[in-house]
Amino acid sequence: MNTSEFQVTGMTCGHCEMSVREEVGEVPGVSAIEVSAETGKLVVTGSDAVDEAKVLAAVDEAGYSAVRI
Repeated sequence: MNTSEFQVTGMTCGHCEMSVREEVGEVPGVSAIEVSAETGKLVVTGSDAVDEAKVLAAVDEAGYSAVRI
């Protein structure tokens, strides 16, 4: 399992978390997602390396911005 962590800005509530989870969940290879509006942290797990650019694009599609940490 490969895990990548991102810092997401702009999330304030559970709905924000849900939006990010839905978009990132569509990225090929993603098997688990942990997201917290409180900390702004997004942890993405996949069986193989997950395409970081696709995760960042999915977060952008949800209306937020992210950087890899």
